[in-house]
Amino acid sequence: MPFRFIHTSDWHIGKVFRFVDEARMGVLQAARLDAVTRLGELAGEHGAGHVLVAGDVYDSAALSRRSANEPIERMRAFPSVQWHLLPGNHDPHRRNGLWDQLVRRGLPPNVRVHCGPQATLIEEGVSLLPAPLLHRRSLVDPTAWMSDAPPGDTLRIGLAHGTVAGFGSDDTPTPNFIAPDRPAKAGLVYLALGDWHRQRSVGERCWYSGAPETDRFGAGERGQALLVEITERETPPRVRALDTGRYRWVEHTAKLDGREAVDDLERRLRGLDDPLGNTLVDLRVEGALSLEEFLYFEQQIVETVGAAFAVLRVHREHLYAEPTEADLDRIGPDGFVRRAADELRRRAATDGHTPEGKLAQAALCRLYVEHQKLTAANR
Repeated sequence: MPFRFIHTSDWHIGKVFRFVDEARMGVLQAARLDAVTRLGELAGEHGAGHVLVAGDVYDSAALSRRSANEPIERMRAFPSVQWHLLPGNHDPHRRNGLWDQLVRRGLPPNVRVHCGPQATLIEEGVSLLPAPLLHRRSLVDPTAWMSDAPPGDTLRIGLAHGTVAGFGSDDTPTPNFIAPDRPAKAGLVYLALGDWHRQRSVGERCWYSGAPETDRFGAGERGQALLVEITERETPPRVRALDTGRYRWVEHTAKLDGREAVDDLERRLRGLDDPLGNTLVDLRVEGALSLEEFLYFEQQIVETVGAAFAVLRVHREHLYAEPTEADLDRIGPDGFVRRAADELRRRAATDGHTPEGKLAQAALCRLYVEHQKLTAANR
């Protein structure tokens, strides 16, 4: 009978999202816990008796008791599933640290923390070889011991957290480096890896699962896990991607040169095929707009369409203001606000694309937007 399990990693429970307000951050943090529930449901649906979590269960080893216990309680709710947790670089195993405290307080019988490099029989004929991290950064391959572990007559599955690729110069050691050929060297039928948040194959017997709930732009639009089925030692496992994430993280760019371009951007954003309330958008805009057009952009995109998304983060560094005389006349022919607008316009034109010039442009746009809003409110 095939051995079937779910491979996941990088839950990062307790992660702080600094680019959103507290209300939105709470929603995103709750989604990470909901992903644990979703993994348990998927295990039941696909007949997987084990869930292997390849590190970074927590975003930090310094969490409140409640935050540390919340994912444990989610796992407890699926007693027919065995959960195997591995300390990663964000939550390494240290004496009397987070993992020791959880174990001392008592874990559910279906939850097991693997804090040492020791082969463990998790089912008849199946051994798990965990490689927990003891430090955030290690220059020793945490999976090296697997090649020296007695082979035994079982299906050997490795569980580790680290990178299989070096970054930087050739003479700079890569922390938490894992040999990509470890499955062959250690006789593993499968090596379940964590650390990279995007799902990736490193060979037919070595995979990164990706995070079950995306936590950053550029790391894959939606969270996933892997369903792995092993039939025999000689045959490569069957690996299938499973969607687990609620929120989609989308990167979008637009060049704006007038109201029509703003209208086109609005249509494209509203045309995203997911529920907009479950979508986070990282929007980068460039081009040049008059102050009136900039106000239109703020109203139509930032305030109106932005309210439809879970999060709309806008980068305006390359969106320049080209104020017209008509723009300034709307502020008024004189008065301190007009004098301030004229001075900001002069500085923006004089300093060009310097930091001072960009600051003057941004201040002029904000002055115009707020002045027009105040004027409209007083009508």
